[in-house]
Amino acid sequence: MKPLPTVIGLVAIAAAATAVVSGTLRNHAPEPDFPALSRPVAPIVSPRWATEDEREHLGEAGKVIAVLGDLTGKTVADVGAGEGYYEPHLSRAVGRTGHVVAEDIDEATVAKLARRVKPLHNVTTKLGRADNVGLARSSTDVVLMVHMYHEITQPFALLWRVRASLKPGGRVAIVDADRATGDHGTPPPLLECELGAMGFARESTHTIEDGIYLAVFVPRAAPKTITPCR
Repeated sequence: MKPLPTVIGLVAIAAAATAVVSGTLRNHAPEPDFPALSRPVAPIVSPRWATEDEREHLGEAGKVIAVLGDLTGKTVADVGAGEGYYEPHLSRAVGRTGHVVAEDIDEATVAKLARRVKPLHNVTTKLGRADNVGLARSSTDVVLMVHMYHEITQPFALLWRVRASLKPGGRVAIVDADRATGDHGTPPPLLECELGAMGFARESTHTIEDGIYLAVFVPRAAPKTITPCR
């Protein structure tokens, strides 16, 4: 007769089963080699895409949040938050039980963000890096990137760590212009190729305004090797 498993053994078995079930959503393998990009990266020229009055007139934040659906109680990371246009909108959308992380890689910008969001009880700021937002594992429901993907110098490393930060059912939502990366945009096929190389599948694409789109991605199996897109 085989001996019955111990309590510790049962816990280990349960943990392993959980890892198998959620393996398509989280990174459990060692980090792969992150290749260099074979396309231009746009320089960061400003912490803003356009004036907030212009963006409000077009209803940009409202349109994006409407696509994302009910965010009540969710954790949303605004990556490359800049001057914080989205933060009051996201704060209202997640409500008292939700949380917004406003991240940027520029220390002076994060300091300004901190002053702006101080009255918002459910918004915190974070200083990230070009290759790592710095979010805790399995902590985030939506990672939002607005008009900044084309400025990321190390998108493969960043996306690898972003996917590890997603909760089961988490999404990555990217707003960008449909033009070349060197011209401060990302063509949708290129975006889908690069996200696909990192094991993300496009869930939907939406027009925000003429020439501006929102693409939503969900994680699938983590890649073992990464091939740059052209």
